[in-house]
Amino acid sequence: MFSKFFATFVVLSTVMHSIPVLSTPLSDEVAELRLDPTAVDRVNTLSSDSQFVFNFLNPPAGVVTGAAGHTVTATSGTFPAVVGNGIAMTIGFLGPCGINTPHTHPRATEINYSVNGTLRAGLLTENGARFVMNELPPGSMTVFPQGAVHFEMNDGCEPAMFVAGFNSEDPGVLSVAQRFFGLPIDIIGATMGGLGVKEVEGLEAMIPDNVAVGTDACLKRCGLHRPPAQPTAQHQPRGSGNAFPTGTVY
Repeated sequence: MFSKFFATFVVLSTVMHSIPVLSTPLSDEVAELRLDPTAVDRVNTLSSDSQFVFNFLNPPAGVVTGAAGHTVTATSGTFPAVVGNGIAMTIGFLGPCGINTPHTHPRATEINYSVNGTLRAGLLTENGARFVMNELPPGSMTVFPQGAVHFEMNDGCEPAMFVAGFNSEDPGVLSVAQRFFGLPIDIIGATMGGLGVKEVEGLEAMIPDNVAVGTDACLKRCGLHRPPAQPTAQHQPRGSGNAFPTGTVY
């Protein structure tokens, strides 16, 4: 069962990564909405009633896919109707033991509602604050303060959904592991106590795309097996400032 589930999401990941986040017409529309002087003008700029509807089950964009599920986000970049309203929303579709990997939202506080499964949810707000961990059974909600590192994991053996609301039309996402390992290799190594280039390289190569396969304890309880590999297309791109050391073979 898990092998079929994994294969399906690999295919979805390939398809979704080929979809551009913004098309030129959408960018122009958002720019016009931001220039409109009143809310009335914004409503009139969106001249079609259908522009006020976003279908999370058949989204035009905003999809992030990994081996164990996907998320769909309606923001100003994918759903122009939110422009000027200070809101956005993400729906998470987590497979059995799927984890929405640790991340932050630099411009928004999140409220997260568990729809049909028990989620394991944790957060860290800043240096000096204690770690907060909760289980969210169906029908319960938690809050992730703006900028807090947080995660949600489906701790069950059936697919689960969550609904996340944001108080910004452009909340942003910073994936912690995927971005951290995109820093210069020597900086990463020094930060982690003196790891060498090959050690850092090996760790980075193991970081999966979101939504990722979760903990071994959950997999064992559900009778599932970790796939031999997960997609890794969401790593930070490398340029002159964070390039691999000269002479290293990859």
